[in-house]
Formats: sequence, structure tokens, C-alpha cells
Amino acid sequence: MHLLSLTIILAFLASAETNAQTGKVNFEGSWALNTAKSTQPQGGGGRMGGGGGDFTAAQGSNLLTVTRTRTGQDGTSNTTIMKYSLDGKESVNTSQRGDSKSAAKWSADGKTLTISTSITMERNGVSSTINSTEVWTLTDAKTLTVVSTRNGQDGTPVSATMVYDKK
Repeated sequence: MHLLSLTIILAFLASAETNAQTGKVNFEGSWALNTAKSTQPQGGGGRMGGGGGDFTAAQGSNLLTVTRTRTGQDGTSNTTIMKYSLDGKESVNTSQRGDSKSAAKWSADGKTLTISTSITMERNGVSSTINSTEVWTLTDAKTLTVVSTRNGQDGTPVSATMVYDKK
């Protein structure tokens, strides 16, 4: 009887340890942009999509919520909240630029999150779609790296690497 109980306990502990090892990275926290470690796009790429600037991330088992507050050129404050489903379902977010559709996918080891986004905008009656990708990786417990890639105006890829320090 003791051998059976010991076997059950050991099996439970081994299972719990395996689940802990295969868990997903948690990006939750307040993050400050480290401009000295970040690289902006070259050749008129400007600021990348929703990237850059400080932000706060809240993360549940199936949802990543990113809140950014920026001050506009006119001095007014603008808060943008983007929500990404972490279970593979498409997420739709509305911003000043229009509605964006995103899909988030974890790497096999759960240490990297790739968010692919498509946004269609209209300007002067002309519609254009911008596709972008953000790859989120925790370099260590206090450093987040987000590599953003999108097509530039001439169709060539434009990338930026944004490094954030946990506040």
C-alpha cells in the first residue's frame, strides 16, 4: 500500500514539474523603452506600428493586453489598448489607424511570442494593407526585446528592435 501511494505521489510531482518546465513566458508588467539598446528602422521607416514608448502588459492564460499612453504633438494624451488572444484565435483591435487583425503564436518552447498583424487603411480614397510581425522575447527577467518587421513604402522589409526594461 505504501509503495502504491509513493508511486502516485511521485507521478504527480513529475507531472507538475513537467508542466512548470513547458509553461509559457509571462510578459506582464510595466515596461520602459531603453532607447540606447533599441534600433529604429533606417531610411524613413519612422516609428514602427504600435511599437516604441513605454507600456503596461497584463497577461492571463489566454489574453495579452497591452496599454500604451502617448502624448500627441498637440499635448493631449492618447491611450491605446490592444488585446491579443493567446490561444491562436484572431483578435481585432480598433485604433486611430483603423481596425487591425492579429494572430499570436507561441514558439514550441513557449519562450517567444510572435504576433502577426494586418491593418487596412484608407487615405484619399485609396486603400492599402500593412502587414507586420512582432516577436516578443524575454532576454532575462527584467529585459524584453520586441523585433518588429513590416513592409516599407517601396515594399522592402523594414525592421526595428525595441528593448524594454521592467520598471
